[in-house]
Amino acid sequence: MTDAEKKTSSPTGPASALPTAPSPAPALDEGLDARLVVERGSSFRLDVTLTAAPGDVVALLGPNGAGKTTALRALAGLVPLSDGGRMRLDGAELGRRPPESRPVGVVFQDYLLFPHLTALDNVAFGPRCHGARKAEAREQAAGWLERMGLATHAGSKPRRLSGGQAQRVALARALATRPRLLLLDEPLAALDARTRLDVRAQLRRHLADFEAVAVLVTHDPLDAMVLADRLVVIEDGRIVQEGTPSDIARRPRTDYIAHLVGLNLYRGEAEGHLVRIPDGPALTTADDLTGPVFVAFPPSAVTLHRGRPTGSSARNLWHCEVTGMEAHGDQIRASLAGDLALAVDLTTVAAAELDIHPGSEIWATVKASQTHAYPA
Repeated sequence: MTDAEKKTSSPTGPASALPTAPSPAPALDEGLDARLVVERGSSFRLDVTLTAAPGDVVALLGPNGAGKTTALRALAGLVPLSDGGRMRLDGAELGRRPPESRPVGVVFQDYLLFPHLTALDNVAFGPRCHGARKAEAREQAAGWLERMGLATHAGSKPRRLSGGQAQRVALARALATRPRLLLLDEPLAALDARTRLDVRAQLRRHLADFEAVAVLVTHDPLDAMVLADRLVVIEDGRIVQEGTPSDIARRPRTDYIAHLVGLNLYRGEAEGHLVRIPDGPALTTADDLTGPVFVAFPPSAVTLHRGRPTGSSARNLWHCEVTGMEAHGDQIRASLAGDLALAVDLTTVAAAELDIHPGSEIWATVKASQTHAYPA
């Protein structure tokens, strides 16, 4: 994975189109080929198909309760597959194998390091379980800790490690068994913002060197877009969209994904440059299409006016009311309702000059050139 393949734009705006080649379809005798079917009574059914070639990093995204953690646990063998499910890894059927006999490494959200063991012995635990002698296992563990930049912490117990150090020990422990499938459950969720930035960069380097398949679950779009080659978005136990990070960011297909990547998203019927929104206004776009389409634009593309603007070149104009305001990085994000529901990003200076607050009436404009329409 190259640096160019990993980069996207800010989550608050659409990503630039990157020349990212799609991942090749895995051969039958290598990589992951799974259909994860899990039923929990009559209330929930997961049915997700995942394929990945060696070297691929796949991120599972989705709202709470979508089934992404269930999918990860099914891959690990911690949740049994229901009828119709299968899991093949490098050509071997693993669906009925117990977790301990699968060539799978797992990094749990809370790391689950053994508190009574040193970092060295935590990492050596995996090779020991696979039959390595104590001295051999500890030698392998020392090598992994050195690769993680933790050689000086080999004798430290987990309580003496920082969050970032504990995460790297857990990763080293998972990799020490040389798994053919690496699973990461919210690998950065337990870290503070400053540590997260450093550990994300380190984790990206380690995943780039990993020669087998890696699957991670995360709720953070930045983690997914920095770490993964391909995103798989799950809602209600089904895949609703998958593709490269740049594809997902530019062309979201559900409200959840649009919110995730920071875009306003609408579905309507296109007649040339005009898109009619059901129970809403028509939008003018730069794209010339016919039939069902999505229209997306970033909150930063919206310009606010206290009075109805005159002489504006913007083709889209809506009368709205401010329903909410919150800090969003170094800006303010305002939620609007009225002619059209939308999110708007503006600076604190602009908010003060407009004197807007919840309940304020406002006019919003968006230039057609700043919208993006694509087939639904």
